[in-house]
Amino acid sequence: MEFSLNDILSILSATVRLSTPLIFAAMAGIFSERSGVVDISLEGKLLAGAFAAASMAAVTGSAWLGLGAAILTGMMLSLVHGFASITHKGDQVISGVAINIVVAGLTVVLGMAWFHRSGQTPTLPSDARFMPIQLPGVDMLSNIPIIGDIYSKLISGHNLLVYIAFTCVAITYWILFKTRFGLRLRAVGENPKAVDTAGISVDFLRYRAVLIGGILTGIGGTYISIAQNASFIQNMSAGQGYIALAAMIFGKWKPIPAMFSCFLFGFLEALSMRLQGISIPFIGQVPVQLIQAAPYILTVILLAGFIGRATAPKADGIPYIKER
Repeated sequence: MEFSLNDILSILSATVRLSTPLIFAAMAGIFSERSGVVDISLEGKLLAGAFAAASMAAVTGSAWLGLGAAILTGMMLSLVHGFASITHKGDQVISGVAINIVVAGLTVVLGMAWFHRSGQTPTLPSDARFMPIQLPGVDMLSNIPIIGDIYSKLISGHNLLVYIAFTCVAITYWILFKTRFGLRLRAVGENPKAVDTAGISVDFLRYRAVLIGGILTGIGGTYISIAQNASFIQNMSAGQGYIALAAMIFGKWKPIPAMFSCFLFGFLEALSMRLQGISIPFIGQVPVQLIQAAPYILTVILLAGFIGRATAPKADGIPYIKER
């Protein structure tokens, strides 16, 4: 089995597209867990954002209004998670799992009630979606061997949200490590008592962190339903929120390593789609089910301890109760 340059670029381009929602969710998880709040609800917020974006776009015909609806939905769910786990000091894992379960059922019920399509939204026209865009200089570089192909087929040709995802990685790094807010956020995830002693509200910092996560997961959900696809279908997030959590841990709660972890999962999924139906020498044709399960198998393997020591923020998952 041989791969040409076009095949390699096709796989890498698919890797970028498939990694995009993982990147949004992983950055959301980093903000939340750096502040000390475990956010298992990334999966539910991606799914809710996808449904809100597709529903609003179907009704209004505007992708931008769909994006706004998805962001508001993600923020509302983040407030619910914050109310349970920050204000009332509840179990953060249970709160996140509850949101995932409620969203999985509610999106189906609302989809059936609003659109009468078994939980799906109508197929969206191109005007109501974020479509691929061509970057400047594609025609000028098209005649240059290799470089022209890389620019036109790998760098250019993605939709706007893909480029926003990579911008978010840089912004996340800058906020966490170059700003006063980021310093306080990292401090509250390590030693909230010290932050509280300095006169800074621990709860307010954590609320801001989970709200940022809600914004990012809303954008990620928008990408899934009205950029990568043309409608919402049941459970279309397909575990990507959980994979993003694994990528965040694999990246040791740092934005850039987490992004490359997302690339790893995206690459494996892109490669699995490419290998479907292809016979491998000395092995034969690999079962489709095994290929489709490969990203999830990798998740289990990585989380089983093959990533070296991954130390979470010391206060991650621990509600802060202020001493009286």
